[in-house]
Amino acid sequence: MENNLKSNLENLTIGTFAKAAGVNVETIRFYQGKGLLLEPEKPYGGIRRYDGSDVARVLFVKSAQRLGFSLDEIADLLRLEDGTHCEEASHLAEHKLKDVREKLADLMRMETALAELVCACHATNGKVACPLINALQSN
Repeated sequence: MENNLKSNLENLTIGTFAKAAGVNVETIRFYQGKGLLLEPEKPYGGIRRYDGSDVARVLFVKSAQRLGFSLDEIADLLRLEDGTHCEEASHLAEHKLKDVREKLADLMRMETALAELVCACHATNGKVACPLINALQSN
């Protein structure tokens, strides 16, 4: 079964490659322009062909994006993909984790402030100026 799947991911056109990776053709070209994905040689009079390793690379990029890594950070991770640079990859992930935690703290502060303003709005019964609008105008 695995060999059959692998053989299905060989000699792919860009459209078939994009579909196998779950992205559109423009994404493939964008990643190539960013250096995240190599553009295969184009045989004289032929078309470029992709394979399973290209699909795996795009899936890696998409997975890293879902974890919040920027394309530049993903490029750094891809340079470490041979598996011998785990400590360097760990440092990148630790930095990303710190960023995520800071964003979460910011979101919690925002949630608290908005909840207080919404409560204040409901408590006024429309007889005074809106606390939310006043708070936004005073900042």
